[in-house]
Amino acid sequence: MLERIIFNILSFSLFILIFSKLIRKNDTAYVLPISLEALGIAIGLIEILLGKYLGTFIRVITYILAVVLPLAIIILEKYGFNVSEIIYLVSARMFNLLKNSKKSKTLLLNLINKYPESYNGHKLLAQTYEKEGGMRKAIDEYVKAIEINKKDYESYYRIAVLLESLGKKEESIEMLNNLIHIQPDNYEASKLLGDLLCEQENFKEAINVYMNALKYNKDNFEICYNLGIAYTRLNDFKNAKIYYDKAATINALNYKGYYNLGIISLLYDDIDEAEKYFLEGLKVEDTEPESCYQLARIYLIRGEKEKAITYLDRAVSLDSSFAKKAAKDPMFITIQRYIPKNINEKIRNNIKMTKLELDTKKHLEDTSYIVGRISKNDIKNMNIIKEKGIDLQREERED
Repeated sequence: MLERIIFNILSFSLFILIFSKLIRKNDTAYVLPISLEALGIAIGLIEILLGKYLGTFIRVITYILAVVLPLAIIILEKYGFNVSEIIYLVSARMFNLLKNSKKSKTLLLNLINKYPESYNGHKLLAQTYEKEGGMRKAIDEYVKAIEINKKDYESYYRIAVLLESLGKKEESIEMLNNLIHIQPDNYEASKLLGDLLCEQENFKEAINVYMNALKYNKDNFEICYNLGIAYTRLNDFKNAKIYYDKAATINALNYKGYYNLGIISLLYDDIDEAEKYFLEGLKVEDTEPESCYQLARIYLIRGEKEKAITYLDRAVSLDSSFAKKAAKDPMFITIQRYIPKNINEKIRNNIKMTKLELDTKKHLEDTSYIVGRISKNDIKNMNIIKEKGIDLQREERED
């Protein structure tokens, strides 16, 4: 009985202290802990009125709610923690988890209205707006978070991402440049900045950004692959090959760079190496038909007609546009009658390459055809092709 008396005196005293905070601060956030404390006190009173011990579990719950909780609030506030802010933030996060962003935003708006310098309040509100698609409101809140905490580099990055999604590329680039100047090892910022510069065809600047990022991420697949792309677009095929090869070493699974390496090998007249890379390119859905087509050209140069027909058929079966392409390509003059005709149009719609990757692939293909050197014996091979073409025409006339 003495224990119950001490418990009630202590719990009532703590209740009055917390209630006075609510009145003094005029902050409804304290309603929740006061309600929980009142519940603990009520359970204790019920136990006294019944004159019956309700069990250890019930006793522990009453002490937690009526004594431990209010004591924790008092101690936290003594050491400078804003318990009201914590309650708002925890509640808002809970509603976010329950997919009730409307209630979460209401709580956070109440929080920053009462405590305008709440860094966590502004940041969580920004994240909530961003998830909803409210990009401009999210940017405003991230900016306020940064004004409170100048070292919030994550918010710098999120603002840059949101600016980019709104089409404000220049502003995003400026934001990322500032961030990387402050935090040069920020991989995500470097990656996005490099991608944006490549998108604007500022490949030299992009290379500088990627090379700086490589200092802190020596074996990063994406950086090496993107360096390969940037060097390719500058027609620096030697360096492009170095970084494509390095990216392939890091991650050979579904690597789209094999096709580019094959074209570069053709530009350097290395047919054997080109064949090796195109065979690897067959394993990648995005480059399989292109690799088949290039292999068909290589096998024609070597005089392996059956192989050439097999790979051309495979390319056309995957993408019917290669039939028209082959019909216009002088390299296929000797097997013109084997090129499928009157086929159902089949175009790939599931290409996962980015616009930058597709543009780079086209740039390489165009360069290869402009240079017009598949091998050092190309002129000789073309003469042979012409002779075979004449023989083929004779055969067809005789048939």
